[in-house]
Amino acid sequence: MSQTYYIETWGCQMNELDSERLSGNLKLRGYRRVDDETQANLILLNTCSVRDKAEQKVFSRLGRLRELKRETGAKIGVCGCVAQQEGERILERAPWVDFVMGPGNVGHLDEVLEHGTRLAVEFPEDRKYDAFAIDRTSPTKAWVTIIEGCNKNCTFCIVPTTRGREVSRPFDDVLREVRTAVDSGRVEIELLGQTVNAYRCPITGNDFGALLAAAAELEGVARLRFTTSHPAEVNDSMIAAMRDHANISRYLHLPVQSGSSRVLRRMKRLYTREKYLETIARIRAAIPEIHFSTDIIVGFPGETEEDFQETLSLIEEVRYGSLFAFKYSPRPGTPSVRIGPPLDDAIASERLQRLFDLHEEHKRERLASYRGRVVPVLVEGPSRNDASMLSGRTDDFWVVNFHGDPATPLGSILGVRIDAAQHHTLRGEAVR
Repeated sequence: MSQTYYIETWGCQMNELDSERLSGNLKLRGYRRVDDETQANLILLNTCSVRDKAEQKVFSRLGRLRELKRETGAKIGVCGCVAQQEGERILERAPWVDFVMGPGNVGHLDEVLEHGTRLAVEFPEDRKYDAFAIDRTSPTKAWVTIIEGCNKNCTFCIVPTTRGREVSRPFDDVLREVRTAVDSGRVEIELLGQTVNAYRCPITGNDFGALLAAAAELEGVARLRFTTSHPAEVNDSMIAAMRDHANISRYLHLPVQSGSSRVLRRMKRLYTREKYLETIARIRAAIPEIHFSTDIIVGFPGETEEDFQETLSLIEEVRYGSLFAFKYSPRPGTPSVRIGPPLDDAIASERLQRLFDLHEEHKRERLASYRGRVVPVLVEGPSRNDASMLSGRTDDFWVVNFHGDPATPLGSILGVRIDAAQHHTLRGEAVR
């Protein structure tokens, strides 16, 4: 009888891909995946440390798994960024955990299991990335890591601690994985990295723009996306690749974090407000139809009302289609903890609401602008809320629920006439 495993994933696309890698590794070892943790011989929690109280949530979850371990004898592994951040403290506070493994060791799961390793949080020189042992969950899309880690050291960010320093994969290895994904039927490729556009091939020195162009030119790549870009790493090569290849998505996530140069300096973001807006203008001049999204932190230590007004005015100027904003929460071990205390929670909450109210106007306007247009939509499957409809995304990343032939193959790109704009999505009907 085969061994069984259960994986619970929290966090970003990088974590989702890490779980696909862990799953692929286990399947090669003869394990079978189950959706019920009570049926698993091995339970993996793939954790994220970005949000507030991430560690408490992990320990709370481990407390609930303690009784299950007593009943079933299942092994429990804590993986991901909280594993890297907390390390041995997890084993001390939750001794029923069998092993703790950081993101740098995802490719070494088999060794951890084989040798009974309890703590694997170093960053091995060999990151061991097996592109052929990935249990991809989407029938239409493949995530492909091109660079791991980050060298930016933003004062609020724990990623350099949890993911390590930047390590780029060889150019040809990335293209080989993209070809393999396309050969398996995936038509949409998303290149991943904490700072994806910092990519530099360790062998040839080719930059991100060169890799982007080469991947876009591979036969069968219908859509190519990438995340997350750092504004300071945007260069002419990247912009030219996007401009010259129609299958590169007209959606760019470009986190600004604050509209105040004073706050950006305290965050150590390596650009000013003016430089960021200049970058936006360069991209828009080359690709007028581009859809920008961003991340913003409200209530960073020392943020004044004047600083916040600069953030609002930047949002007004850029008019993001999508925006992700959060109240600042100090992450243990980051320099921002020493800069000063967070803003009063009531003030931060009120500012966050004002920010969302402004963005809501922009989002409604942008969604409404699609009414009556026919846009290409990549079919991903039935609509989540109405099985009689199909669902997919536009090139610039909006979800579209639409009436169409239910026999339409997944991964097809159809023209869809947009009839209505809803709160977060579009609705329409497929046309010939």
